[in-house]
Amino acid sequence: MTGSGITGSGMTGSGRFEPMRDWGHTVWRWLDGPPRAHGYWRTRFVILRSLGAVYAVAFATAVFQLVPLVGEHGLLPVSTFLERVEDLHGPSAYRELPTLFWIDPSDSMLMAVSLGGLALSIAVTLGLTHAAAMFVLWVLYMSIVHVGQRWYAFGWESQLLETGFLAVFLCPLTTLRPFPRTHPPPIVVIWLMRWLVFRIMIGAGLIKLRGDPCWAALTCLDTFFETQPIPSPASWFLHHAPAWMHRGGVLFNHFAELVVPWLLFGPRRPRIFAGVVLVAFQGMLILSGNLSFLNWLTIVPCLAAFDDEFLQRFVPRAWRTQRDPEAKPTWAVRMTTWALAAAIAWMSIPVVKNILDVEGQVMNRSFDPLHLVNTYGAFGSVGRTRPELIIEGSNDGNHWEAYEFPCKPGDPERRPCLITPYHYRLDWLLWFAALEAERRHSLEREAWVLRLVVKLLQGDPGTLRLVAQPPFSRDPPVWIRVRLFQYRFADAEEDGWWTRREVGTLIRPVSIDDPDLAAALRRHGFGQAEAARAR
Repeated sequence: MTGSGITGSGMTGSGRFEPMRDWGHTVWRWLDGPPRAHGYWRTRFVILRSLGAVYAVAFATAVFQLVPLVGEHGLLPVSTFLERVEDLHGPSAYRELPTLFWIDPSDSMLMAVSLGGLALSIAVTLGLTHAAAMFVLWVLYMSIVHVGQRWYAFGWESQLLETGFLAVFLCPLTTLRPFPRTHPPPIVVIWLMRWLVFRIMIGAGLIKLRGDPCWAALTCLDTFFETQPIPSPASWFLHHAPAWMHRGGVLFNHFAELVVPWLLFGPRRPRIFAGVVLVAFQGMLILSGNLSFLNWLTIVPCLAAFDDEFLQRFVPRAWRTQRDPEAKPTWAVRMTTWALAAAIAWMSIPVVKNILDVEGQVMNRSFDPLHLVNTYGAFGSVGRTRPELIIEGSNDGNHWEAYEFPCKPGDPERRPCLITPYHYRLDWLLWFAALEAERRHSLEREAWVLRLVVKLLQGDPGTLRLVAQPPFSRDPPVWIRVRLFQYRFADAEEDGWWTRREVGTLIRPVSIDDPDLAAALRRHGFGQAEAARAR
């Protein structure tokens, strides 16, 4: 009787929880959708084509800008940079900074890598699917990033390398076809893509709350659209939107970056909802400003939230190809991808520690020389004013002509440009230089501006290719000066897109043989070779 009583009591206790357990199973089944096989063949296709397009834009930027920026006669020459790295690291320099340009840092090599990457990325965009092709793209772009210096010191460079490295393991080695019927995408890599976008969003969300009180006060968008690096035409309208829209925009930002990413690891329906929200969020950012290819790139791992069944309603019929339903990843593929997952889990430890560091979180940092696992973030602080450097030339010291750059604000009457996903790197760095000039009244980190002044005084053809409207078409000017202004978006009743007021002069009028200019170049490690050649 006692044993029976104990058994009966246990059964009654177990039965007490059965309705709750059944209810939980019902909710989970509804969230996960009908029981069916959800493949990722189309998901892989869309991810690779999208990534190929981003690579194409990145390499196209290098084709047109890399030589003027880091070429033999560029603003920050590769050869000089590699010499300093070798002096600093000695025999380990090649390991600390892996790049093909150790072999040959010439302009021809810079163009060969850029053009080769552009051609291969276009092939991937058009359908080439092969692990070796994705690996070569990764090596070529890493080679550029590692010698890009200040021009490539942005978080999206590491993000492209990390995304590109994961994409290598999505592809087969034995076929080039866009739809390899017998080579299913490894599910492990799909999950690693989700882990990547999770870190991107969570890192960006936390750095905002920890970095600038305006994000918690919901006021950051009051100035963000005006003070971001390169505003777009829509930025003017968004800046003048009602305050309630700005508050709502910040709330949506917090929701998209801090709440939605957790759903990527849940059942199917919440995961798809997360993917839709994250892609829509990136689309909004694309319209609101020219953040290079950052937001386009972030969409790529977001696509890992979608499966074939979801995507088939949006992709062309030609993409709905038949596949072998019995195909499974080979033993070698399974072992390789699980080894990759283990390595990324290990390398994620410092990244997670950084995310959890309330006081010292940093953004956009690589923890290994190959940029395999990185920490990300954006706009940990938002400017309240917009400084701009205006570079002017003159032949007589009285009449001055301004150099207009492709996208950075200059002429207050000129409409802001829409250039995303392309990236005018000099325009971006001039924004950073203006921030430093406003805060420190000098140029230390952005001392390359001095070399830019010398190049303009020389009328250097490569440098002038980075200028939208060179005011001196034949002979270079005798004098160059750099003035600091504060810009703000014009109100609706004011003429033009911008209004501005002068703050001061950053660089007084200098000529090519100015001894103070030569001394400043030497002080910052540039020497005066360019000035000497001009003289």
